[in-house]
Amino acid sequence: MSTDRIEKKILLRGPVKRVWQALSDSNEFGRWFGVQFEGPFTPGAHVRGRIVGTAVDADVAKAQKQYAHVPFEITIERIDPERLLSFRWHPHAVEPGIDYSQEPTTLIVFTLEPRKDGVLLTVTESGFDQIPLARRAKAFEANEQGWGVVVKLLEKHLGEAA
Repeated sequence: MSTDRIEKKILLRGPVKRVWQALSDSNEFGRWFGVQFEGPFTPGAHVRGRIVGTAVDADVAKAQKQYAHVPFEITIERIDPERLLSFRWHPHAVEPGIDYSQEPTTLIVFTLEPRKDGVLLTVTESGFDQIPLARRAKAFEANEQGWGVVVKLLEKHLGEAA
């Protein structure tokens, strides 16, 4: 098992265009992910937001509320329409009063593959081996669990929006 990389896959029902919209539109992404973003996703953009809780699962939203005070920031790396969206962030940067800005970031990549019965979404987060040792294991564990939840949130969102 890799300590540097998390990968989750899920087959989503619906056309690529619809799945892409849910990923690439910052407002829609925020709705299911649980963050209210201040701007659009564009390559190179540093997008700030605040955690508000997902709109698609009350239990997950309740768990997210404990982080409502935490600044949420991502930097969009790449957008390849209907195929790939990637961004960087500081993983599990949730401790109040700690400046994470000097730490390395991890890279999150959402890849879409059309299939006859839907879209195969692969979410990969890599770069954990560069995170300071004192936080590395906790950040990896939290995000390993978190991405499992996140792909299900997107699936639920797409089902509700159908």
